[in-house]
Amino acid sequence: MNAINLTASFGHYLDLWLTIKNNSVAATSFRGYKNKAEVHVRPRWGDIQIDQIDHLDLQEWIQGPLSKRLKNKTIRDIISNVRQVFRLYRTRKKVAHDPTEGLFVRLPDPEAPDPFTRAEIKQILETHTSRTQELLMVQFMIWAGPRVSETIALAWEDVDLKQGTVTFRRSKVRGAYRVTKTRSTRKVRLLEPAWDALRKLDTINQLKTVDTVDVVERDNKTVRKHKLHFVFLNTKSGLPHVSDFVVRDRFFKAHLKAASVRYRGPGQCRHTYASQLLTTGVASVDWIAEQMGHTSANMIRQHYGMWINEDGPDVIGMLQHALGIQPPGAGEGP
Repeated sequence: MNAINLTASFGHYLDLWLTIKNNSVAATSFRGYKNKAEVHVRPRWGDIQIDQIDHLDLQEWIQGPLSKRLKNKTIRDIISNVRQVFRLYRTRKKVAHDPTEGLFVRLPDPEAPDPFTRAEIKQILETHTSRTQELLMVQFMIWAGPRVSETIALAWEDVDLKQGTVTFRRSKVRGAYRVTKTRSTRKVRLLEPAWDALRKLDTINQLKTVDTVDVVERDNKTVRKHKLHFVFLNTKSGLPHVSDFVVRDRFFKAHLKAASVRYRGPGQCRHTYASQLLTTGVASVDWIAEQMGHTSANMIRQHYGMWINEDGPDVIGMLQHALGIQPPGAGEGP
């Protein structure tokens, strides 16, 4: 029986790929890559010679074990990782085949934004809770549009209460701080409800505690210590929020139930901000994109905002007035 050449196994190249990923992506992202590799990929392909894996083998794997257990998005992520391993292999074997070529996993249409209406916002913010600081945080998110991860990482050093602006410089994902996703900083001008939430929090937390935290820079290697006074604290513990998941599970779900509002995740506060601004027709899509940290206005249209009919102006009436069109019965006497 022929011995396995470990340096020619798929597992060997999988290890090389994971090493590269570990040095090039954020720790939280790497954990996702490694988990998929160890749970799904290595058990099936790790000991097999990489040049013995063909397209039909992979198709059978996708249609069989993976499709029975996983959602298509997860399967597509796994196939993308496998494809990258083969790409790495081909840098050594210039004429090597790529059995992932032609693999395709269809995804469902992305979920449409599901923002809160103005009536629901009123119910949410007017429902009594002992978690005062969390409710003010929700008010801020609805009317300023940050990601939840950016909100829980906001510090008073980022806030200008006199001018009514905040600068988002970092986020907190799975307990780790890092610079923000889209750019190093983003300065946002606040609408009055968001500004009011910060003024109230400033009054509540007059004795602000300093926390020294490690912040990972954009190169995913450099770590700098920052001394910060965090804005949004857990009402019960007085400490910064651990993660966006804790905000969702320990407060947001229960509060929406108490407010008799259909549940959507706290990420919909960001969708609500975009949708409310779009519905007014006052702010340009480009301005909204700038406020939310995107360079493309299409991102706002496709992923964040939607027109909320019940909160919008009477567009037909405004158009008819502008066009000089009178609705039926207009101008008739009693």
